[in-house]
Amino acid sequence: MGVGIRRAGAGDRERIVGLLDRAFMDDPVSGWVFPGVEYRRVRHSGLMGAFTDATLAEGSGGYVDLLEDGSAVALWMDVPDEPHDAGDEDGPAQVREAVDPDNARIEAIARTLDGAHPQGRAHTYLWMIGVAPERQGEGLGTALMAPVLDRCDREGRPAYLEASSARSRVLYERLGFTTMDRPIRLPDGPTMWPMWREPQNR
Repeated sequence: MGVGIRRAGAGDRERIVGLLDRAFMDDPVSGWVFPGVEYRRVRHSGLMGAFTDATLAEGSGGYVDLLEDGSAVALWMDVPDEPHDAGDEDGPAQVREAVDPDNARIEAIARTLDGAHPQGRAHTYLWMIGVAPERQGEGLGTALMAPVLDRCDREGRPAYLEASSARSRVLYERLGFTTMDRPIRLPDGPTMWPMWREPQNR
């Protein structure tokens, strides 16, 4: 599929946040973090902004790929093999304070995902990928992921993500990801599936 992809920068922030806000508004995990449609409409974009800022931050190892027509975006992190920096332990609490101080679920999900994240082997992490609702089902997400997965294969680097729905889990399986042995079950909420992809010979 011929699509134009470019590396996004700080000047693209509002476009990225707006796209992620729309793409994940009806996602099961977003619905758990922000229960109630009106509440979610008010607060959800703030969390997408926090994720975007963390990815674009200098020295984070993160980068953002954006389709040139603005219809899909992916947030990636190149994760080193050493354990997470202990100095980041307050990160989930800081995000909660910045986005929605009374919402404990923001901090809870951040800590849960941090705890499930594989350590000890360098890999590329697909933090989030969002496609505009009116363009979903066209293969744009797969096209957006392909160059990074190709690089992983060339460099012998694994990749990791958490699927937030059964539909996305099936998509990622087609791209070579396999479900890890411990799903993440949010309290009174949906299940997420950590997925790992070994580099593939093509």
